[in-house]
Amino acid sequence: MIRLFSRRIISSCALTTLLLVSGCTRDWHSQPVSMWNESRYKPLEPEPFMPNGSSSQPLVPGTVARGELRTSDVMYTGRMNGRLVNTFPFAMTEKDLARGQERFDIYCSPCHSKAGDGQGMIVKRGFSPPPDYHIPRLMNAPVGHFYDVITNGYGVMYSYASRVSPEDRWRIAAYIRVLQHTTKAAPVQVTAQGTLGTGGASPNGTQAGNNPTDTAGKTGYGQSAGVSYGSPSVQQPRNGKLPSHLAPQSPVVSQPNSAPPVSVRP
Repeated sequence: MIRLFSRRIISSCALTTLLLVSGCTRDWHSQPVSMWNESRYKPLEPEPFMPNGSSSQPLVPGTVARGELRTSDVMYTGRMNGRLVNTFPFAMTEKDLARGQERFDIYCSPCHSKAGDGQGMIVKRGFSPPPDYHIPRLMNAPVGHFYDVITNGYGVMYSYASRVSPEDRWRIAAYIRVLQHTTKAAPVQVTAQGTLGTGGASPNGTQAGNNPTDTAGKTGYGQSAGVSYGSPSVQQPRNGKLPSHLAPQSPVVSQPNSAPPVSVRP
């Protein structure tokens, strides 16, 4: 009787131990087995089970990546019914223009320059110059043209689609339109001491900026202070805000007199 009872106890203990061990993972923690313990394929590893012998299978037709459901042709192509649009797919605010200027300075100004005259630093080092944004062809071009060029490239310019998001492409296009309507102001003279002036005499009796040996008056010097020589004067934003004369007063970015106005729609 005692032996039978002992055998039952031993059997029960053994069964309980097996049940407890079966619920543990390799690190002996009692938790469900996670997917990290599953077998996995190496990239491009062959798989005889698949009909095409490859472990990498094409996506199911109709698969859309998260956040990439592109339902607006205007937003992602700059075209409607195959034609370049002259409207923005969302309302342009002062914040959007400031963002457009920031992206323009990073990606566009090395070739186009911050003034948009096509004389950026890369051009000065021998790269093929892009056109001036102020030529009639680009002044009258629809905003969709600039979006399309940023997306697909043009001439020697390669595509920036992998670097600039669709929203930022439209912001850059809006800022280019602002650059195009920045008037060419009279050159601002810089004195030999490097202070802003109106053409006062330097210590040697010459007009600052007119002396070929006066490097303080040459193009490139003083431009960080918003000074432009013979090119559109582009005033930089203060405290992250555009100047009042550059900021849109309404959600409409005006066009040249020869072109219809660009309406901004939500």
